[in-house]
Amino acid sequence: MKTLRKFKLKSNNAEMPIIGDGKHPGCDPSYFGRRDSVTELEHAIREKCPFKIDIGPVYSIDPAKIHAYAQGGDNVFTPMERELIFDIDMSDYDDVRYCCSGADVCLDCWPLMTVAIKVMDTALRDDFGFDHILWVYSGRRGVHCWVCDRRARRLTNEQRAAVADYFRVYNVGSENNAKKVSLTGPVLHPFLARSYMEVLEVFFDKKFLCGQQLLSTQEKYEKILPIIPDESAAAELHDRWQGNRRSSIPKGDPNIVRWEQLKNMLQSGKHKRQGLRRCIEEIVFSYTYPRLDMEVSKHMNHLLKAPFCVHPKTGRVCVPIDPDRCEDFDPTAVPALSEVSSLKTVET
Repeated sequence: MKTLRKFKLKSNNAEMPIIGDGKHPGCDPSYFGRRDSVTELEHAIREKCPFKIDIGPVYSIDPAKIHAYAQGGDNVFTPMERELIFDIDMSDYDDVRYCCSGADVCLDCWPLMTVAIKVMDTALRDDFGFDHILWVYSGRRGVHCWVCDRRARRLTNEQRAAVADYFRVYNVGSENNAKKVSLTGPVLHPFLARSYMEVLEVFFDKKFLCGQQLLSTQEKYEKILPIIPDESAAAELHDRWQGNRRSSIPKGDPNIVRWEQLKNMLQSGKHKRQGLRRCIEEIVFSYTYPRLDMEVSKHMNHLLKAPFCVHPKTGRVCVPIDPDRCEDFDPTAVPALSEVSSLKTVET
């Protein structure tokens, strides 16, 4: 298991909001604060019985004094350090998963999170050289990533945005555009090529295609065909799949059969050109590539729920996920607070 290095910050001005009622407290001074010791943190938790605990950056001054310094200028209350964080939410995949939607997850769609962990963990370690990375189950419908290396914590907002943009492939805000992924150039970027060959392609072919029945109905395949830039090729496949040429459709799982037909057509001499061959990769990326909440990663002052917290709506503990064994992680088996409390009662 990859481990997280222990480190001690020189400053104690780390923001650790303790939220008591589930609502953003806005200007409530008690929202901002630091805890100088384990004892002090324990006392605050016992006193407030918080709804959740968020972690923010290390500031230039005590966060509890934010209002006292509000008139002191832009550089007085400044974030100095903050882990590089990533937030991946399953609800952002609702257009490609048919088993669940919204906050619901199951073992059929959760592997999308497994793929995200594999792709990003490899890139963060191999491409950026980070070592101290913690993956955490969000407690409900996604995963959080905490990169704790010293140089990661000291990245500026601009540098964080550059790292986040390195992973940008999927356009989350393009709901009205069928083509949400555009892969340009004669060859894929090495990071994208590695992700495709080592993770995405195998996952799509072996699990996701049939697991979500992506080509089983007209409603589903009509979401994939518009990605093909050649209208004649898309129309030919549409006619074939509608059953106008039933004699040409062999027996077997319709998802596998139709996917092979699509690939064969786009790779044939009739349609063979770079844009169409790349289209196969674009479909796979559209359905399986990690979908990040980019704004979470770009700004030092963004709060994120603390690891080992209890999710306020599900009651599940935000437990770590070992990236080397992420395929074994089962979100439905994560202990809830009620189970942990019962176990504690039995032990005592």
